[in-house]
Amino acid sequence: MRLVLVDRCEEARGKFYPLALSRPLWELRCGFGSLRDKLIGKTGAQDVAYFVPDYMADAYRAEVSGAVNDFSALTGDDLLILDGRLKAETFDIACSGPSEVGVETGGGVVYARITRNNAAMLDCRDIDGFIASAKAKLTNVPCALAKWQYTWDLILANPEQLRADFAAAGRSGIEGAIDEPKAILGSSKDVYIAPGARVHPMVVIDAEHGPVYIDQGAQIHPFSRIEGPCYIGRDSILLGAKCREGNSIGPMCRVGGEVEESIIHGHSNKYHDGFLGHAYVGEWVNLGALTTNSDLKNDYSTVSVVLDGHNAIDTGSTKVGSLIGDHTKTSIGTLLNTGSYVGAMAIIMATGKPLPKYIPSFSWFIEGVVTKGFGRKKLYETARTAMSRRRCKWTEAQEAMWEAIFEITAPQRKEALAKGRKEMMARH
Repeated sequence: MRLVLVDRCEEARGKFYPLALSRPLWELRCGFGSLRDKLIGKTGAQDVAYFVPDYMADAYRAEVSGAVNDFSALTGDDLLILDGRLKAETFDIACSGPSEVGVETGGGVVYARITRNNAAMLDCRDIDGFIASAKAKLTNVPCALAKWQYTWDLILANPEQLRADFAAAGRSGIEGAIDEPKAILGSSKDVYIAPGARVHPMVVIDAEHGPVYIDQGAQIHPFSRIEGPCYIGRDSILLGAKCREGNSIGPMCRVGGEVEESIIHGHSNKYHDGFLGHAYVGEWVNLGALTTNSDLKNDYSTVSVVLDGHNAIDTGSTKVGSLIGDHTKTSIGTLLNTGSYVGAMAIIMATGKPLPKYIPSFSWFIEGVVTKGFGRKKLYETARTAMSRRRCKWTEAQEAMWEAIFEITAPQRKEALAKGRKEMMARH
């Protein structure tokens, strides 16, 4: 059986911006790893193919071993085609059996199980046509499988996902190094320190309310406190951090200050003091010293988030912090509002007060207004430098993807730039 993950619906993808601008939805993290990891683990698939937006296909092809946007992957084997937003823990469909197409209310295809023989009879010129052909020709069954709807769903679900992933991993104990004096609160069965990880002296690991998993190569420096449930990714470093409950920190991050119920995707720096709460931070982000977000309104009402520059969406939660896209940088003292959207490839300068709740991608936010700054080529130079510091390479495929993202995000940015010019003219 070949698992085929599909992420082609622009409307659905927009609900996960700015994080999904530069990756398929299943590469978003929740718990220990990505949504892709969970779907593969649930289905037991050994062979996986992917269909993603065309603009990111070349860049994504360099990151995975499976076929990407390759129509030949739709032939030669039984297929299980899944919407990339599916929640793995609720997926209870048999991976093999007669062909059938799961259709939700409204007509959308959630999954398609297709035998090799039936696949040969379908239109395979493109993935959308293939799925439409399957829906038209094969047995349709009603389907109400749960799907992730917005980025903040991942943030809010993260504590329980961490608990579930720790149980599924089935590991506990100290295989790495932990220096004396040490302090572990709660049961040692709820703590795992992987080989190559090191916990320095004067660190508190509090597993009384959830498990703590410290992955290979991670370093926990003195005077850090880690409260479970929590995952610290490979080769990440905590520097005297107050790592509150519910955090998922990806690989090669540098984290200090206070962090609570947040997801840091990977290769990002929050080195200094400042509060990050109920946030999702992308890759290659640098949060300057004392950068802080609010995650709770003064009147305790539910938080709204603007994803398109205009329309506020009620999250239904009183706790939502910031959504911060890849390669964004903030200055010292930046104050992010409750439910902030900070686009990818943005440069943010502090104003001394909370920033607007929506800042477009590729913006240079200077003196309180959105400007062009020094342009996107300068942003690419910075990205190349930042990645080289982690021995990663900025490639032509990545630059081509970001050029496409620049065009995708142009309407919101142009509107903000026009507003910024008017504000600057009014000041002078």
